[in-house]
Amino acid sequence: MNDLHAVLWIARKDLLQEARSKAVTVATVFFSAVTLGVLAFAFGENPLLMREGAMGALWVALAFAGVISAAQSWQADLEDGALEALLAWPVPRAAVYLGKLLANWGLMTALGFVLLPLAGGLYGADIGGGAATSAGAGGGGGETAPALVVAVLLGTIAAGTLGFALIAVFYAGLTANLRARESLLPVLMFPVVVPILLAAVRASNALVGSGDLDLAWAWLRLLVGFDLVYAVVCLVLFRFVVEA
Repeated sequence: MNDLHAVLWIARKDLLQEARSKAVTVATVFFSAVTLGVLAFAFGENPLLMREGAMGALWVALAFAGVISAAQSWQADLEDGALEALLAWPVPRAAVYLGKLLANWGLMTALGFVLLPLAGGLYGADIGGGAATSAGAGGGGGETAPALVVAVLLGTIAAGTLGFALIAVFYAGLTANLRARESLLPVLMFPVVVPILLAAVRASNALVGSGDLDLAWAWLRLLVGFDLVYAVVCLVLFRFVVEA
C-alpha cells in the first residue's frame, strides 16, 4: 500500500465509522444549532446587530463543533484499541495525519454548508443580497453577482474549516493518550486557530454584509496563507509528537 492509498483508506475508515455510529454528526449538528440559537437570543431584537453577527455566530458554532469532531476521531480509535495498530503501520505518520485530516475536513465543511442557510435565515442575513443590489445599481450583472458571492462564501467556509481541521486534528492526536485530553485540547488549539477564525469571519462578513469581493479576496488570500503555513508545520511535526 502506497502513501496515498493509506491516506484514503484512513479517511474512508473514519467516515464509515461515523456513518455507522453517527456520534459526531448528532453531537455537532445539535451543538451547532443550540449555539446559533443562544447567540441569536443574546443579540436581542436588533435586526442590524443580528445581520452583522450572523457570520461570527456561524464560525463560533463551527469552531466548537470542530473540537468535538477532531477529539472523537482519535477517541474512537483509542477505545477500540486500534490507535496503536494505526500508528504501527509501515507508512509515514504524515499519512495517518492526512487521513484523519481529510475525514474531519469533509465533515466540518459539510456542516458549514448546512449551517450557512440556517444562520442566514435565523439572523436575517441575505446571502448574496448585497452583491445583487450593488450589481443592479450599475445597470447589469445583477444575475451573476449573487452566485459569485455565494461561491466565494462557500470557498471561504472550505478554506476556514481546512485551517481549523489542520490544528484540531494535530492537537487531538497530540493529546489522545493523555488523561486530561478533553480539557487540554481546546486550551492548546484555540490560541493557534485565532488567525484562521478572524480571517474567515472578516471574509464572510465582507461577502454577506455588502458583497465586497475585493475585501473578501484580501482576507481569503490571508486565510489560504495561514492554511499553507499550518499544513507544512503540522506535517513536519506530527511524527515527533504522536507516540507509537
